[in-house]
Order: sequence, then C-alpha cells, then structure tokens
Amino acid sequence: MDNLATPNLSNTGAASALIGDPAKFGRVGEDGTVYVITPEGDRAVGSYPGKTSEEALAYFVKKFEMAASEVALLAARIRSGAMVPSDAHEAVNKLRTQISGLNGVGDLANLAASLEKIPALITEHEGAYQAKKAAQNAEREARKVEAAAIKEKIVAEAESLVDSVAWKVTTARLKVLLDEWKKAPRLDKKVDAALWKRFSSSRNKFDKRRRTHFANLDSEQKKVASTKETIVKEAESLANSKEWLNTAKQFKSLMDQWKASGRGKKSTDTVLWNRFKAAQDTFFAAKNADMDKRKGSMAENLAKREAMISEFESLLPISDFKSARKNFNDLMFKWQKIGMTDRKKRSVFDAKIERIESEIIELEQSFQRKSDPTAIAQANKVVQGLAEAIDNYEKQAAKAEAAGQTAKAMVAREAAAARRVWLEQAQKGLTEFSS
Repeated sequence: MDNLATPNLSNTGAASALIGDPAKFGRVGEDGTVYVITPEGDRAVGSYPGKTSEEALAYFVKKFEMAASEVALLAARIRSGAMVPSDAHEAVNKLRTQISGLNGVGDLANLAASLEKIPALITEHEGAYQAKKAAQNAEREARKVEAAAIKEKIVAEAESLVDSVAWKVTTARLKVLLDEWKKAPRLDKKVDAALWKRFSSSRNKFDKRRRTHFANLDSEQKKVASTKETIVKEAESLANSKEWLNTAKQFKSLMDQWKASGRGKKSTDTVLWNRFKAAQDTFFAAKNADMDKRKGSMAENLAKREAMISEFESLLPISDFKSARKNFNDLMFKWQKIGMTDRKKRSVFDAKIERIESEIIELEQSFQRKSDPTAIAQANKVVQGLAEAIDNYEKQAAKAEAAGQTAKAMVAREAAAARRVWLEQAQKGLTEFSS
C-alpha cells in the first residue's frame, strides 16, 4: 500500500491531501460490508444497506473527510491566534479519541500523524496568541477612551441646547442624542453616572422651558383658530362657484392666507383644514369635470374639422373661380359653426384653408385686371406705339444704307429688332385680355 505524503495542515486543501484515492484505503465485501485498509490489516467500518458498493464506500469516505477537515480547521485556527492554547490542547485530545475509533475510509495513519503535529504547532503559535490577546486588551482600552469621548460629546451638545428656542428641532435632536447615549458603550459606573447626571439635567432644563413656552400659546392658538375659521367659511362659500378662473385664483389666495395665519392647536387645525380641503376639492373636482367635458367636445370638433379639410382641398384645382368662391363660402359657413378646437391643431387647418382661399382671390383679381377698360386701352396703346417705332427705325435704316452710312443703319435695325421682341410680348399680354 502506498503512503500519502504528510500534509502541511494549511487551511485549504488539507482534507483532500489526507484522503487520497479512496480505492487505496477501502473496499466493499461481497456481503456489503465496508472495510478500511490499514497497515495493520483490513478493518470493518460498517455497511450501507440498499446502496451500491460505490455509494457505500463514498459514505464512509465522507466520514473520513469530515474528520480530516476538523484537523485542518483546528490547525488553521491555531495559526490565526484565534484559540486559547488550553482549548487547542483539549481539542487535540478530543480528535485523538475521535480518530482512533473512526469508522471512515481514508489514510487513517496519515491523519493520526497529522494530528500529532498540532501540539508543536500550538507551542509555536502561543506567542502569537499572547500578542493577539494583548492587542485585544489594548483595543478594549482604546474603545473605553473612545466611548468616553463619545458620551462627553453627547453631553456637551445637550448642554449647548439648554437655551434653544427651536423647540421642535431641539426636542428631536435631544431624542437623537438620547438614542446615541443608549447605543454608546458603558463606562466605569462612577464616570457613567457623572456624565448621565449632566446630560439628564440639560434635558430637564430645556423641557421645563419648552413646557412654559407652550403653556403661553393658548391665547395665540385661539387667535389662529379664529382666523382660519374665517378662511374656511369663505372657501365653503366658493365651493359651488362656476367661475373657474377667478375662483381658482381666490382659492390660491385663501391658501396663502392659511399658510400665513400660523400654526394653531393640532386637533383644531386638523378639523379646520379638513373643512377647507373639502370645499377646495369640491370646486376643483367640478372644474376638472368641466374641463374633461370640454376636452371631449374639442376632440369631436377636431374630428369634424379634419373631415371638412378634404372638402376644402377638393376645390383645387380651380377651373371656375365663381363656383369655387361659392363653394368655399358655403364650407366656411359650416366651418365657423363648429365649436372650440385645440388651437395648435386648428392653426394647421387654418393654414390649409388660407392657401386655398388665396388661390381663389388671385384668380378673382386676375379676372378683374383683364376686364378693366383702362388696362385694355393702355395695352393697345403700347402695341401701336411699338409698331410705329419699329416702322420708323426700319425707314431710318433704309435711308442710312442708301446714303452709305452702314454703322448708322446697323444701329437703327438693332433698335427695330429689340422692339419687335417687346411688341411680341405686348401682343401676348393683349391677347390675355380677350381670353
């Protein structure tokens, strides 16, 4: 049988180092009995009825693993300085007893040998334990000093708040300080008692001043209650108003007055506030319901306008402006009878309608220009004038050529050519008047 190397008892991998291959240290007999293989020979450790040989062997291997893990864990705790040396020796003795009669499968000899190395480990790390213990004692003393400083700070702050007039804030802060005192570590009885006396005295002095102050508030609270009663009655008179805008402004003003009136007795304030809020809620519920109704109506009106836009657009292109004008006016009559619509959405529709009307107006103006007798006469005059000018320039050119004045003739003919272009345009414009 091969022997496993002795593990170093590190806090990780120790158990696996001690176990090795279970097949080397255990077997299962034909009758299901599990044996551990030792240098002294095979020893029966038990059986696992109803399980396969592999499952039975694994069960007893697991027992060995647990014992090996305990050995490894003990070594790790000793190294860390977490165990009192006497407790560590006691743990070693318990593990000796456990391992000597262990019904498990594994390298029992190696496990026992590993355990026997632990007493030397205890001796080796006893100094570390003592150092750790000394450090813990020092830490405890440091904590005492820190706790004393914490409580001294609490007391000092409480003493600074004795003359405060911020009643609510200071009361809350003193409660926090009391909670902090309760959470702070205890000190020596004498020191703790002296600090508590100072703290308690400060709290009592402030509380006495606070109670005296609030005892004088009765008349002021009655005045506040009277003011708020007036505000509430006015709010109740406005609850059923239908003048949404003005009444909403009035409720805002009443709310500002309420806030400015100050704080009265809590129970009275609550009753008055509930009345005020009920009146306010009644008004705004009706206002919101009306707005919802308007929104529904506006949605319907929007659908109607959307349907009519296609009727307006069907007027294009315009072939007969008189018929287009009549149809446009008829549609506008229907359009103007539709109720309120969302401004932004309606503006898009209005832009489309304005574009259509602009085309109708342009055709109307064009017709008016064409039927104007003055304009027709002026057009005829322009055509006649250009024709005469062309004839004169042609005569000038012919006369110049006959006289051998070529350059002068060329200028005259260019002038005539330019006016022919103008004449063509003028004749075209004149033709439009007759169309």
